Amino acid sequence: MSALSPGRAHYLDHAATTPMVAAAVDEMRARLGDVGNASSLHASGRRARRLVEEAREQVAGALGARPSEVVFTAGGTEADNLAIKGLFWARGGRRRVLTTAVEHHAVLDPVDWLARHEGAEVNLLPVDAVGAVRLDALNAVLERDPGAVALLSCMWVNNEVGTVHPLGEVTALAHAYGVPVHTDAVQTVGHLPVDLAALEIDAISISGHKVGGPQGVGALLVRRELDLVPLLHGGGQERDLRSGTADVAGIRAFAVAVEQAVQRRPTQAPQLRRLRDSLVTGIRAAVPDAVLNGPTAGAGEDARAPGIAHLTFPGCDGDALLMLLDAQGIECSTGSACTAGVPQPSHVLLAMGADDAAARGSLRFSLGHDSTQDDVDAAVTAIGPVVERARTAGLAAAAGRR
Repeated sequence: MSALSPGRAHYLDHAATTPMVAAAVDEMRARLGDVGNASSLHASGRRARRLVEEAREQVAGALGARPSEVVFTAGGTEADNLAIKGLFWARGGRRRVLTTAVEHHAVLDPVDWLARHEGAEVNLLPVDAVGAVRLDALNAVLERDPGAVALLSCMWVNNEVGTVHPLGEVTALAHAYGVPVHTDAVQTVGHLPVDLAALEIDAISISGHKVGGPQGVGALLVRRELDLVPLLHGGGQERDLRSGTADVAGIRAFAVAVEQAVQRRPTQAPQLRRLRDSLVTGIRAAVPDAVLNGPTAGAGEDARAPGIAHLTFPGCDGDALLMLLDAQGIECSTGSACTAGVPQPSHVLLAMGADDAAARGSLRFSLGHDSTQDDVDAAVTAIGPVVERARTAGLAAAAGRR
């Protein structure tokens, strides 16, 4: 196994953000010096507008949408908020909002906001032991007064454990009751095929910095026939759904990154699966009682995103593991979220049936377009001693509290 490369971190946190691809960097750099507001009518404005519309066509072509269905945003969080709040307000007094218990907070928080401020009735759909939404529960919830349901938001790939939800079946069930469907696909583009038309999803959120583009730009793919109330009011840009001066350089770099991510997926996804499986096998050999969360190895390629491995290390605190690995140049993340600096157990693992200790003692390793076997080997080499140190520290801390 390879030793840690001097001066280089082994970055295994691509689900948080992934490095920009060279083509996106080049495109952004080339546009940063341009002048012109894409809403202006003079030559510089028309040139900027043409660049934006060409980028819109690129994104649409890569993701099975019409150009008019691509609404540029400042990222996945804004796209989620626009879809959820915009649909809720547009659906004429329907108060029920359906979503899963394992969503990213970019979905859960706006749903909670609607409940607290707009009188929404929120139904959190349960998931099974591997984190996939339970279709029987969804059907039961839809059957109960479907005319009162404003929308269903179901993520495509879970950002913590990598579980792929059965989105085709979810969409078919919801549409049978006349309910529009939004999906957070931030972890999907470049890893699974995404086609707005083929799946008949009504709205899809995507983010630039998850696919090799810049931070601060993303898009909501939304069907032309779907009415949304905008969050931002002003100049009427983006079909009057997202006012604001277009970030031409960011949008161009984002479009290049999306196009490249889709093009490299057929070869990159199998490579990531091999690296992921090598990582899981190595970690479980080094730490035999480590538990792989989410779909099992025999569940099939479509059950788990190719680049995510999420493991629980019994007797360990996830934050301690993270910092010990970080000190050795291994960068990953915990499955927990931190609110106001206070670590919280992973809501995803809790929804999957894990206890509090397991939900606090987990790590997510996520691979991307520049991941190598060297990165995997470094993590595997480090994990055994790190787990031993974390367990020893935990036992000492527990003894001190007696």
